[in-house]
Amino acid sequence: MSLWEIIRRLYPYVLPYRRLIISTLLLTLVGSLAAQVNPFVLRYTVDTVQSLLNRNLGLAQGLNMLLWVSGLLLGKEVINTFIQFGQKFYGEKIRINVSSTLSQDAIHKLLSYELGFYSDSGNQAGKLQTRIDRGVESLMKLVQNFFIDILPLFANAAVALVVMFMANVYVGLVAVAVLPVYFWISYQQADKLNGTRRALRGLREAKSQGLVNLIDSAVVIKSFVREDYEEQKQAQVQQNLQNAQLETRKTNFLYDGLKTFVEQVGVVLIIILTAYLVLDRQISIGAIMFHILLFNNVSAPIRQLHRIYDEMNEALTYSEGFFDILDADDAREKTGSIQPDQLRGTFEICNVDFTYPSGTQALHDVCLTIEEGKTTALVGLSGAGKSTIINLLCKFYEPDHGKMLLDGRPLADYDTHALRQRIGLVLQKNHIFKGTIEENIRYGVMDATLEQIQAAAKQAYLHEQIMELPKGYQSDAQQLSGGQQQRIAIARLFLKNPPIIFLDEPTASLDAIATEQIKNSLDAIKKGRTVVIISHSLAQIVDSDCIYVMKQGRMVESGTHEQLYDLRGTYREIFDASARSLNIEKLARVMVDDEDEVGDTAA
Repeated sequence: MSLWEIIRRLYPYVLPYRRLIISTLLLTLVGSLAAQVNPFVLRYTVDTVQSLLNRNLGLAQGLNMLLWVSGLLLGKEVINTFIQFGQKFYGEKIRINVSSTLSQDAIHKLLSYELGFYSDSGNQAGKLQTRIDRGVESLMKLVQNFFIDILPLFANAAVALVVMFMANVYVGLVAVAVLPVYFWISYQQADKLNGTRRALRGLREAKSQGLVNLIDSAVVIKSFVREDYEEQKQAQVQQNLQNAQLETRKTNFLYDGLKTFVEQVGVVLIIILTAYLVLDRQISIGAIMFHILLFNNVSAPIRQLHRIYDEMNEALTYSEGFFDILDADDAREKTGSIQPDQLRGTFEICNVDFTYPSGTQALHDVCLTIEEGKTTALVGLSGAGKSTIINLLCKFYEPDHGKMLLDGRPLADYDTHALRQRIGLVLQKNHIFKGTIEENIRYGVMDATLEQIQAAAKQAYLHEQIMELPKGYQSDAQQLSGGQQQRIAIARLFLKNPPIIFLDEPTASLDAIATEQIKNSLDAIKKGRTVVIISHSLAQIVDSDCIYVMKQGRMVESGTHEQLYDLRGTYREIFDASARSLNIEKLARVMVDDEDEVGDTAA
């Protein structure tokens, strides 16, 4: 992005604070004029002292002048203190407000995007975090530089340059001659660093994503004793980042030295020229200090230019990634206008194909019907496409081809948020938010009372375990076991009480007793609702009204448990494998022997 493009993008965010901007500009103008007082006062003081010495006059005759000059300079500094405070405070207020608005806008946009946006390899959590953090930070440095640094400095330089020309054209020309050389060197520096900064951005994103992966994978890393391997991977990323940073610093130091040399050449030329003009009786001796101080005001932004250029180019680099997030309008979730007020819950999927953003095709010409008020099971090996169907039914993704209908109307035509309000979803691994158990269960219905939350927890067989904790419902939910966290997700479902329920391995993290308890609760809530269940547990699927069997993204069989079992196809194969894995024959013999013993005892 160019600087003009960034300014154009920032304009809507800065516009609400135009009064602060006007106030800052006025203070900048006053401050620029006040900054030129010192050269005039110094010239007057030197010339007056020289005149007194030439007439053999001393302190007594010059005392009034010293008091007047001291009072003027002190008063100017007092006024300048308030001016600088106003400039910095108003500039910082603009920066903080714009920063908050930019960050909030990024969050708003992220929440509005479909899941496919996050599935893209370039939009991993660590990379998005780096883009937002560094993007807002660099953009705010740009705002800060403009209102707190650049604007006052360049205003001072412009006024000082005008005064120099008014005092002596030749001295003014010397000052002007130095500036283009300095700016050209700064431009070359920025151009040389442009590619390096892009590489730095990518390396920082890789480092952030690597740290996120390390934390998420800590158990696996330790179980395979791969600490050294992962440390070496991160060390390599860190080494690449270090090399890029050193290259940046080396380039900066080289060009900064050249710019300092050019600036000092300007100072030397000013001294030589003003000394010549004094000796030629064209100006007074005080004019030497007068012009040196003025040139100091002109060169002040030059001394800051390397830092400003550096931060400005960082803004140019990181703003691209930040605004890419804000501009991903094609990733915005689609929604319709139909309100699902009288929802029955019959889904029809006809000839649906679907491919994930990664390029993996998950569904091939899938057709199925989910009838209202009945329980439909999806069965298949891992990767068969079962969870993908639920993702499509929830409108997390859109199909590539085919029709998806709800109560005879296209699913895409329904208001997305209103539809999801009527869907309950329990996944194999549910997210637990940072906060208390009460807050996590209340996520199902935000205005639920404590009594309703406790009732939902009881249905999920979690209430008694919560009450045994020192803080009860105020305990940290993230400190619970995996099974307890799964029950929180199920409690959310009971609290939401939706007409449509999607269950994707709802009891995967639970023990046998908890699974039986939850199954009884789910069996109760299923009645009169449209339910779709994915489970490798035989008990969860055998009593379903209809079972669809999937294999490699295709629908291969459908029917009841008895019908599918008699087909001796894919379902029979999966069922028999599940039975063998549970060692059903041995369990059955144990149960029969146990019943025989009970019978003998009774006899």
